[in-house]
Amino acid sequence: MSTSVLICDDSKLARRQLARSLPDDWDIKVEFACDGVDCIKQITKAQPEILFLDLNMPEMDGYGVLAAMKEQGLDVLTVVVSGDIQPSAHQRVLELGAIDFIQKPCSPEKLAAIIEHHGIRDRALRERMSHSLGEQVDPDVRDIYQELTNVAMGQAGDLLARLLNVFVKLPIPNVNVLEVSELNMALSSVDSNDTTSGICQGFIGGGVSGEALLLLNDSSFKEIASLMNYEGELNDKVELELLMDVSNILIGAILTGLSKQLDMTFSQGHPIVLGQHRDVSELVQSNKSRWQRTLAIEISYGIENHDISCDLMLLFTEDSLKTLKYKVAHLLED
Repeated sequence: MSTSVLICDDSKLARRQLARSLPDDWDIKVEFACDGVDCIKQITKAQPEILFLDLNMPEMDGYGVLAAMKEQGLDVLTVVVSGDIQPSAHQRVLELGAIDFIQKPCSPEKLAAIIEHHGIRDRALRERMSHSLGEQVDPDVRDIYQELTNVAMGQAGDLLARLLNVFVKLPIPNVNVLEVSELNMALSSVDSNDTTSGICQGFIGGGVSGEALLLLNDSSFKEIASLMNYEGELNDKVELELLMDVSNILIGAILTGLSKQLDMTFSQGHPIVLGQHRDVSELVQSNKSRWQRTLAIEISYGIENHDISCDLMLLFTEDSLKTLKYKVAHLLED
């Protein structure tokens, strides 16, 4: 069965050139759209599997197309093809859901390399990429990562419970391999109606590296201060100290718990303040250039009978995945 491909560009010449640059041995059915409005209409009507999208167009530009696709839940693997080579343009389209960016003019060799890199000639892989948040981890491997995290977060929760004299509600960890454009979606448990303060701390050891990201809703500070018997005035400095205290406990304990189970030692970097009293999207913006494809383990802590919400995300680099798989392989043996 032919793969349906839509090429959207306001230039007839550009549409034809791109169509001619697609691999000759690829069984595809190509359709064309002349602008963004036409593109959305054709996606809705014909439901193509792959979209090659220009950015600068009349009526609706490529950014508008990507935003409309996200808003309407239109799942199409999208590669942007544009003469706009600004780094911010590249970053922006990835954040809006495109899987890659190619600079015009696009040679057949570059196009073939992109197609091969993402495996989009494979139907099963295309379906998985289009309909899931992040790359789905093998169920057995996910179960191991979740169990290792369960043990580690239990130790961290115990320390937090002792510090605050409360009952800490422990969730089931969420494990996925994510692209940078999906990070905001993975943080959906953070209250979007509340501003947030965040800490980021790097770690490395034994062929594994990454960053721990801790986000604390600003509404939590008043209750944390009360539980810690702090009676002074809450200001940015005091709240930063409380944020550091919580992050030191949770990040330190969970990394210690994981390192013991994986039989490796993590060295922790100096904690970096991402920001205070800001939206989640603002907090993660500055680090997106470093957070590319990553194994993400998300833990959302809650405190019973208290309005305290805290998200901890462990982001392991792509280079760490091979080592992690090797470390847990023996746990899969019968």
